[in-house]
Amino acid sequence: MSTTAELLKGAAELFPDEVVTSAHVRHLDLPFGAGRFALITLDNGFDHTKPTTFGPQSLANLNAAIDQVEQEATAGTIVGAGITGKPFIFAVGADLKGVELLKKHDEALAIGKGGHDVFKRLSALAVPTFAYYNGAAMGGGVEVGLHCSYRTVSKAIPAFSLPEVFLGLVPGWGGCAILPNLIGAERAVSVIIENSLNQNRQLKGKQVFELGIADAIFEGADFLEQSLLWTANVLNGTTEVVRAEIDRGEAWDAAVAKGRAIADSKVHGAAPAAYRALDIIAAAKDGDLQAGFDAEDTALADLIMGGELRSGIYAFNLVQKRAKRPAGAPDKSLARPVSKVGVVGAGLMASQLALLFLRRLEVPVVLTDIDQERVDKGVGYVHAEIQKLLGKGRINQDKANRLTALVSGVLDKAEGFADADFIIEAVFEEMSVKQKVFAEVEAVAPAHAILATNTSSLSVSEMASKLQHPERVVGFHFFNPVAILPLLEIVRGEQTDDASLATAFGVAKKLKKTAVLTKDAPAFVVNRILTRFMGEIQNVIDEGTPVATAEKAIEPLGLPMSPLVLLELVGPAIGLHVSETLNRSFPERFTVSPNLAAVVKAGKRGFYVYSAENGFKPELDPEVAALLVQGDSVLTEEQVRDRVLDAVAQEIGLMLEEGVVAEAQDIDLCLITGAGWPFHLGGITPYLDREGVSERVNGKKFLAPGIASVPA
Repeated sequence: MSTTAELLKGAAELFPDEVVTSAHVRHLDLPFGAGRFALITLDNGFDHTKPTTFGPQSLANLNAAIDQVEQEATAGTIVGAGITGKPFIFAVGADLKGVELLKKHDEALAIGKGGHDVFKRLSALAVPTFAYYNGAAMGGGVEVGLHCSYRTVSKAIPAFSLPEVFLGLVPGWGGCAILPNLIGAERAVSVIIENSLNQNRQLKGKQVFELGIADAIFEGADFLEQSLLWTANVLNGTTEVVRAEIDRGEAWDAAVAKGRAIADSKVHGAAPAAYRALDIIAAAKDGDLQAGFDAEDTALADLIMGGELRSGIYAFNLVQKRAKRPAGAPDKSLARPVSKVGVVGAGLMASQLALLFLRRLEVPVVLTDIDQERVDKGVGYVHAEIQKLLGKGRINQDKANRLTALVSGVLDKAEGFADADFIIEAVFEEMSVKQKVFAEVEAVAPAHAILATNTSSLSVSEMASKLQHPERVVGFHFFNPVAILPLLEIVRGEQTDDASLATAFGVAKKLKKTAVLTKDAPAFVVNRILTRFMGEIQNVIDEGTPVATAEKAIEPLGLPMSPLVLLELVGPAIGLHVSETLNRSFPERFTVSPNLAAVVKAGKRGFYVYSAENGFKPELDPEVAALLVQGDSVLTEEQVRDRVLDAVAQEIGLMLEEGVVAEAQDIDLCLITGAGWPFHLGGITPYLDREGVSERVNGKKFLAPGIASVPA
């Protein structure tokens, strides 16, 4: 039987590049004569921008620190022990870079077991133990504290979570077993399942305390000092910690059932992590923690060796790392400063853009449109949104006044744009209209100004072709709602120069958007893939498959919404317009659905109606059903799914051949950040690879072995 030290030594050899966390032990005399206390501080030697993690060597260091504290506790030279983190960071869990390297089930099992063996020692010490959550705590960082007798939390903590299910894991170092036994199953399901599957929602310090995870809460400024005063009072018996009684009856089962319903609605059975976590929570009802820990070890090892976790880590790396260094972006030193922004148009999209530029750049923003009423409406929208931010306490009165003063609207482009550095148009999606607007803007804008277009599908090169300086035109395609979706497709036209492109990327960074460089190809990335995807679903409906069957066929993908609900969000008219644009470019692959055209002509907002009697679930609108003209070819769900995925795999293969983006990774980054494609699938290409679709259609996988999959 391997000892913990041997297990961790073996694991550390597999992971030579670990950023190692040390565990310093220092001693202090507690106030009020409470006695001598040992405090362990977790610190990786870097500032807060590189959070503390637990790799195998880090766990070994904590294990050695506990060896020392254990001897002192047994000898009676200390009255208690505590654990805390470096400034602003407690610890953010297992080092995922190490997890990626694991190739065998027993290696994965060792990581789970190693963490448990170290953390469990905290609850087994001969003295009470205290966790002081002083800063960001996630995953294993939260769990190490759960093994302590008591916990305090800082009011200033910005992020506290068990995000494992979001990535395709389970909280595997005590979270699934201890948390429901500490705060009850319902609250534990909320933290472990619901928050994770809601885009990894974080808790703040106050919520950690209110949920009962922490026994006391203190201000950030003197957090450790106050925590030690409280500790002294607990050890003296002056402060008694009372925790709520845990309901181990029907409420526990109801919480697990609720968790399964949440998982079904989010991933539709397509990813196993949530269900494995719920199984452990269900079994933890009897309070047998060791059985829970053993189940966590097994689940952790199984999931580490599965495709979903590798896809989750891949997606995490795309969003955290690749997004910060966009492939193909020119040298940022070429970027020009932007001290005034012009927006052509004052409709809803243009107004949303004006608000975003205003909030992020804090420079003058001027809108123009064809009549004063529209201009006033656009500026009015921005002013109203600023007032909403003020009302919610997101900005103060001074900032609200400043932002309000920075936005204006004029009819005369010459007056508005003569000193603008960056001008973006958001007018009607029609080439002749866009070309006319750009000609008018070029005539009055300064020579250095960038001319950006928010087109979703039209050629940027064609738009710029009639200008004297086409090199300063760049595609700058946002996704709706602009404030929420992070993606920004930056399109390089045939004539776009590096300085204009670099300026566009610089602006994107200030806007806090995920910028991806794309070639000037029809509909760029997201709309091209989604239109092919939706087009194939529309085709099978037109040919005769019932709407419900076509929709249900896609459920195993675990998408945030069904295809026809998405169409409703986009708007059938826009969907039809993009399909017509792509049909002109690629008539052999992109069809224009006569049924969709009929729905648009009838002025319908979508295929569904919603009623209170049916709990606002989507029901096929009888008026739409009457419009549908279908053939007699009826496919099964599996046939529909195969056809749709084959079409998507073909399209992505062609896009990569055409060089629309640098790599398959950029396709996934676009779909995750621009279309809410499931994180646990890693976007789309890992899923197509895992399901055998890529090889069936293109004869090869999109990604190399070990990228979003277990290394060979």
